[in-house]
Amino acid sequence: MKTIRITLFFLASLSLFAQKPIQDDYNTLKLWYERPAEFFEEALPLGNGKTGAMIFGGISSEKIYLNDLTLWSGRPVDPYMNKNAYKFIPEIKQALQNQNFSLADSLIKNIQGKFSESYAPLGTLLIDYKDQKGEHYYRDLDLNKAIAHVTYENGDEKISREYFVSNPDKVIAIRIKSNQNQSLNFSIHYESQLKSQVRIANGLLYLEGKAPTKAEPNYYKKREDAILFDESPTTHFTSIVKIIPVNGDLSYSDSAIHYSNGSEAILLVSTETSFNGFDKDPVLEGKNDLEICEANIHLAAQKAYESLKNNHIKDYQQYFNRVHFELASLQNKESISTEKRLIRYMEGGKDPYLEAMYFQYGRYLLISSSRTPGVPANLQGLWNPYIQPPWSSNYTVNINVEENYWPAEITNLSEMHVPFLEFISNLSKTGEITAKTFYNAPGWAAHHNSDIWAMSNPVGDFGKGDPVWANWNMGGAWTSTHLWEHYLFTVDESFLKEKAYPIMKGAAEFCLAMLMKGPNGKLVTMLSTSPENKFFTQDGKQAATSFGSTSDMGMIRELFMDLLEAEKILGIENEFSKKIKSALENLHPYQIGKNGSLQEWYYDFEEPEIKHRHQSHLFGLYPGHHINYESMPEIVKASEKALEIKGDETTGWSKGWRINLWARIKDGDHAYKMYRELLKYVAPDKKETNYTRGGGTYPNLWDAHPPFQIDGNFGGTAAVAEMIIQSSLHKIDLLPAIPEEWTEGSIKGLKARGNIELSIRWEKGELKSLELISKRAQETTLIYKGKEKKVSLEPRKPLLIRNF
Repeated sequence: MKTIRITLFFLASLSLFAQKPIQDDYNTLKLWYERPAEFFEEALPLGNGKTGAMIFGGISSEKIYLNDLTLWSGRPVDPYMNKNAYKFIPEIKQALQNQNFSLADSLIKNIQGKFSESYAPLGTLLIDYKDQKGEHYYRDLDLNKAIAHVTYENGDEKISREYFVSNPDKVIAIRIKSNQNQSLNFSIHYESQLKSQVRIANGLLYLEGKAPTKAEPNYYKKREDAILFDESPTTHFTSIVKIIPVNGDLSYSDSAIHYSNGSEAILLVSTETSFNGFDKDPVLEGKNDLEICEANIHLAAQKAYESLKNNHIKDYQQYFNRVHFELASLQNKESISTEKRLIRYMEGGKDPYLEAMYFQYGRYLLISSSRTPGVPANLQGLWNPYIQPPWSSNYTVNINVEENYWPAEITNLSEMHVPFLEFISNLSKTGEITAKTFYNAPGWAAHHNSDIWAMSNPVGDFGKGDPVWANWNMGGAWTSTHLWEHYLFTVDESFLKEKAYPIMKGAAEFCLAMLMKGPNGKLVTMLSTSPENKFFTQDGKQAATSFGSTSDMGMIRELFMDLLEAEKILGIENEFSKKIKSALENLHPYQIGKNGSLQEWYYDFEEPEIKHRHQSHLFGLYPGHHINYESMPEIVKASEKALEIKGDETTGWSKGWRINLWARIKDGDHAYKMYRELLKYVAPDKKETNYTRGGGTYPNLWDAHPPFQIDGNFGGTAAVAEMIIQSSLHKIDLLPAIPEEWTEGSIKGLKARGNIELSIRWEKGELKSLELISKRAQETTLIYKGKEKKVSLEPRKPLLIRNF
């Protein structure tokens, strides 16, 4: 056993060991706890947009779950997996024309392919301490700096740990300190559920391995080999730990590094994979993960800890500090842990600090999980401990991945939107083959699920999946609206011309091919489903496949309208433009059912689950824009009726969506009611495994579907912004859905379409001041309580308005 002795003198200052905060205020946004995490949903998430760490803060043993956003099972998808699927289209279409929906349900199973691959957990870093008791324990996550802390006392000894994940230096950094010399002793080692090995070399601890060949969805119990490792080329990974002792001894065993007789040490952790693109073989064309990982550790180790920390804070705060949100007159500054806050809030207590922090927490999570080119935040963002995670932790395209990015533009995090926009570009490439082989159609298509390999086919394991989820084919239409939204907020015409428009046009080409004349002569989609919902046929059976579902028509209408606006800006007028205009004019219109709500299907079908979690037929209201009080007031009212019938109790992500819908209806009090319900305390999954208990929020403020899905966090953050401002390219509606509870507050840095940054202050429910900063010269119309005011903005010159 090799031993190194470090003799640098160190004296710890007692002031470094912060105890419980005396008070909470809006300058220090912290999640904090009085005990270590026991469960995943209690641990604190850190991330640099690619590498993720979950901090449990254990006393005798600390475990840190490690993730890399690019570590997935499988390899590039074969888009030609079902070459002859399109041959079944005429038969399905005939069944639909005969209104034999049950037969269509049966036949459409031929239009299916493989399941998506799964997001994989890299491993766990364990730090085992000797002789630790852990009195006066404190654990926190500082949202202002993206740094976690643990402090406690061990008799007379005071221990502190500090953790962050650096984007500029590409390492996890951990500082462990004691205020007593030669009292700190710990060992570090790795564990992993993947095929891997651990070794020591040159004073570094290595974990090296590979992702599974496949990891089937956790809900699909087809065969025993659901998780398979073989010799197929899959993504390789490396993780390396280096201990930099300020003082103390280092020694090594076969699979661990031991630190002893010291008072301070720095741990650096780097992770990397061989993933090199959605269409690249991760072995033959992969990155050299070992070489990159070693280089990152080597470069970071040459910098002082404070330098790494300052680099990290500066990098993170350039994004996070753009928006500042206060609910000033209702501040609650008493010292109470985050978990206790949640429980008290669930019981009816007021807590504007918690409400404001939850909004900022969504922004924190987006910065932490969405900074990898072409690889967006997935169903769990960045953080996953399961080799078969819930729903594969994939990209669920019928709402969930889109909801992840609703807050990106409006909360001034446009850069975090870019990985998703790049992913849509990838999806359009595999989607061209999917459109051709599954539908014999032009353009590109995407379906219910995707993964890092930009899989675009219908899922279902080649005929075994229920069409209610497996065969939805409007993923291209929905995702393409994000490209237009990015343009509206940035007004980046080169992006629109070079990147967005070609992809939007391809999605529209597929949609045109899917349209046929319905019974009333208007255009409807064939092979249509309404995501994950069913209806009763005329003979009382349940079915999913029909024609002209309202969600299909809403998404196509939104895409066609966006495309025509884009063509005006780009000066495009051709035969394709004429086809889009003609189709738009002849689309089947919205219908109001006998109960006064917006119909979900072409016919006013009864449905077996009237409170279903999906509300896809309301797409045109939100996240779309074409259902509004100006152009379709009666459809807004019908949408409101649909929400009333569905009720407020639903899954976490669905609550996030419904809050946005109520905000668009401009019912701020109902939006606020549901925002409170989104923050309903939910116990960790392994503590309480009844998934029917409804959505809410876990102790670490993660969204509880349940289980954990991050989309509800992002939906909630977007909804707060939507309550405060709503905009189009030439109009900004101020405080359109501000709830009565928020009588006083301010927000600085929200973005309106047109690339306008706003700061707003209100008192006693009334707008008091407004500042606008535009990146370009433009005019816009401000709207407040029915009054309109046209203003002219000069580039980067603030315009302050008082007494609207």
